[in-house]
Amino acid sequence: MSENFTGGCACGAVRYESKGAPRYMGNCHCTDCQKATGGPYLPAVMVRLLDFAVTKGEPRMFESPADAGHPMHRAFCGDCGSPVFLINEANPKVRVLYAGSLDDPSWYTPSRDIYTASAQPWDLMHPDLPKNEGMPQR
Repeated sequence: MSENFTGGCACGAVRYESKGAPRYMGNCHCTDCQKATGGPYLPAVMVRLLDFAVTKGEPRMFESPADAGHPMHRAFCGDCGSPVFLINEANPKVRVLYAGSLDDPSWYTPSRDIYTASAQPWDLMHPDLPKNEGMPQR
């Protein structure tokens, strides 16, 4: 995996780049992420805000409260609807990218599954990944 990578929405109206290695990669199984992706989990790639830039377009935002009550802003393309990244106000110095929005998602390597208490019974999680029923404690 390169430390510099790019991504964007399905139609190309929104594009981004990151100029640093991801700080975290993992699968979030919370119900909000399930709804946002239309799938069993969000494959999340966390990068530093200082390394991240939207290079084309202006994503639309949807705000909802996270389980701890702080705002969660989900960025998506206003033209094609593709989810692109999110801003978690609990840690505004990072951006969480949807791995499916990467130009080359093949290097995505999750380190754990979180919010497994909300996982769907048909979601076959990788047995070797550590599991957390909620958000892991630091």
